[in-house]
Amino acid sequence: NLAEFNHFCESLPCTTHVVQWGNSDVWKVGGEVFAIGALAGTDTLFTFKTSEQNYYFLEEKPGYRPAPYLASRGMKWIKQYNCENDEDEALEYYLSASYKLVSLGLTKKMQKELGLNQPQ
Repeated sequence: NLAEFNHFCESLPCTTHVVQWGNSDVWKVGGEVFAIGALAGTDTLFTFKTSEQNYYFLEEKPGYRPAPYLASRGMKWIKQYNCENDEDEALEYYLSASYKLVSLGLTKKMQKELGLNQPQ
C-alpha cells in the first residue's frame, strides 16, 4: 500500500518526497525521480526506473507494464498495478534498483555532496 511504499522510500539515504502530478507520492534522490506511488480508483500503482534487462522481463509479466508517459519516450520505466501482496519483496528490490540507477546518474559532484556511491 502507499503507506508502506512511502515508508520504504523514506528509508533510503538522501531521499526527498513531494506530492505532485495528480496527488502522486513522488520520491527523488538528488532532485531526480526514482519512484512514484499513486491511487487510481481502488488500485495502487507504483512506477519506477529499471535496467534494460528488468524492463524487458517485467513488461511481459502480469501486473506490470511500461509506464505510459515515460516508456513512450524511450525511458525504461515500469508501472506495477493490480499485484498481489506476495509481490512486496519484489517491489522493494525494484525500488532499490531504481534508486541506485538514478543515484548513479547524478553528477559525480552531487553524488559526493550527498555521500552516495563513494569508494569505501
